[in-house]
Amino acid sequence: MTNGGQIMSTLEIKDLHVEVEDEENQESKEILTGVNLTMSTGEIHAIMGPNGTGKSTLSQTIMGQPAYHVTQGDILLDGESIIHMPVDERARKGLFLAMQYPAEIQGVTNAEFLRAAINARRPSDDQISVMSFLKLLDENLALLDMNESMTERYLNEGFSGGEKKRNEILQLLMIKPKFALLDEIDSGLDIDALKVVSKGVNSMRGANFGSLIITHYQRLLNYITPDVVHVMMGGRIVKTGDAQLAKTLEKEGYAGLRDDLGINVALVDDN
Repeated sequence: MTNGGQIMSTLEIKDLHVEVEDEENQESKEILTGVNLTMSTGEIHAIMGPNGTGKSTLSQTIMGQPAYHVTQGDILLDGESIIHMPVDERARKGLFLAMQYPAEIQGVTNAEFLRAAINARRPSDDQISVMSFLKLLDENLALLDMNESMTERYLNEGFSGGEKKRNEILQLLMIKPKFALLDEIDSGLDIDALKVVSKGVNSMRGANFGSLIITHYQRLLNYITPDVVHVMMGGRIVKTGDAQLAKTLEKEGYAGLRDDLGINVALVDDN
C-alpha cells in the first residue's frame, strides 16, 4: 500500500484455466478456458455475460476460494503471482470481494469486524486509533444513509438483502482496497438501494482504486459507468469495449454477439 502516493497498481489475469469439482459426478469440470484481462487502479471494468459462463468463478478464483483449481495460467497483483496465497493474504495485499450472498457471522459486531479488517492491512505499530476509526465510520454511514445502530449489530445477522449490500459497500469504503471485485451486487436490489450502493462505489473512484464489476444486467452500469466492458462466453472473454458495449448488449442480447463471433455455446436464455 502507498500512503498518499499515486503509485498505480495492476491486476493481471493471464491465460487463466480453472476447474471446479462436480460433487455429484466426482469429476472436475473446466469452467474458465483461458481468461486474459489486465486492469489498473483508476479504472472500473465490468464483466457481462450470460448465466453459467464463468463470471463468478473468475471473481472467486481471484480471491482464492479453495473449490476452484487453477490448472493453467496466472493471476498477478503488481507483478507478483497470488495463485498460491490464501484468501486472507490476498485481502491484505489489497483485494476485496463483495458477493451476491454475504455470510452471517455471529458474535462479531459490524464495528469490531471493520476495525479488525482495517488494522489487518496496517503495520502493527500503525493501528487505526478509536477516534480516527469512529470519524471515518460516521462519514461513511452518512454517505450511505445508514443508521449508526447498524454498526452494533452482529455482522449481517438478521440483515435484509439490501442492508447486507449496503454493509458490504460500507466495508469497501472503510477498508479502502486497491481492487474491489463486485459480484452481482445489484441482484435483488430495489432502485433506491441500487442508487446508494452505486454512490458508495462512485465515491471510491480515483487513482488508488480499481473495481471489477460482474453483472448480468446493464442496469447497474447506468449508475456506475465503466471505463471498460468485457463480455464473457464459454469461459473466456470474447469481446472488450467501452460503456456503449453494455448498452448494445442490453438491446440486442448475447445470442447476436455469439453468432457474429461464430462461438459455439448454448445460452440459457436461448429459445
